[in-house]
Amino acid sequence: MNASTLATEAVTDRSGWQLSALIAETIAWEMRRDPSVLCIGEDIGRAGGVFGATRGLLDEFGAGRIMDAPIAEMAFAGMGVGLAQAGMRPLVELMFVDFLGVCLEQIFNAAAKIPYMSGGRQKMPIVFKTAGGCIGSAAQHSQCLWGLFAHLPGLKVVAPSNPFDYRGLLTSAIRSDDPVIYIEHKGQLLKKLSDFRNNTPIPDRAYTVPFGRAVVLTKGRDVTLATLSSMVEHALEAALVLEQEGISVEVVDLRTVVPLDHDTVARSAARTGRLLVVDEDYLSFGLSAELCMRVIEQIGPGALRQVERLAVPDVPVPAALALERKVVPGVDMIIDRVRTMAKGA
Repeated sequence: MNASTLATEAVTDRSGWQLSALIAETIAWEMRRDPSVLCIGEDIGRAGGVFGATRGLLDEFGAGRIMDAPIAEMAFAGMGVGLAQAGMRPLVELMFVDFLGVCLEQIFNAAAKIPYMSGGRQKMPIVFKTAGGCIGSAAQHSQCLWGLFAHLPGLKVVAPSNPFDYRGLLTSAIRSDDPVIYIEHKGQLLKKLSDFRNNTPIPDRAYTVPFGRAVVLTKGRDVTLATLSSMVEHALEAALVLEQEGISVEVVDLRTVVPLDHDTVARSAARTGRLLVVDEDYLSFGLSAELCMRVIEQIGPGALRQVERLAVPDVPVPAALALERKVVPGVDMIIDRVRTMAKGA
């Protein structure tokens, strides 16, 4: 069932909720539905999570299913892998995506490879839920890294941009039999649902959003702008400004990095003749280059007048907010780049 159909159902007014409260409700629904679902992570129990995304779950489900872990990511990530092999569905909370390096062995050599090495006999229903993105937290707490995890075969990589997708994609991740890296954006978790530009009503029941299915949010004729996570909000704002200048932008929300829906992007780019990929991850060897190349391979270089990328240059994210804004794509950067493309050849 698609978003437009779901939006016709009765809904509770959650507009004043923080996104983190919606995530907590989503996890609770899945834990009630399936007793094999449990959560492990730092500060997820009594503290309710660093962003409040597990608030209230300890009281309802107890310490046997909402497990506070010590600062030992390799240990409790490995515990999650073992639980998944034993038939449970662990959601492993790893505060910030930057910390996944501490337990990378468990992610790319265990979770990602065990299903393949067992010939598909061993399922791996585990979610590594984490938060990325730039909010003025300096080099070690400001990365997205979905390009890194997308490079490792065997992992699904998810990066939602709006409340409807946060719920639907998280539900899909928890129910998946494959390992999923679910990357929230730190800058969105404490926002109210009403503050999102893309604010589809959320029905009063569980639903899933399928992986690998991008969505066209605005129709346009001049430039296709493909992006994900919080950059979608920036892209929508930029598109409104550019529309006043007579520049029509088609915004595509990728939703997931693996699987990557390059078909939707290619169809759009074939119509507009221009493609801009905006990415909060690093520029080199990442999502932006991969998506551009897949589109070129699919529709041929002759179908495109321009293909460009806008991403974080290959430097650590600075601590000072003024410097962070110089390297991380924002609304003004997007407007300037699209304006230049539209006025070009």
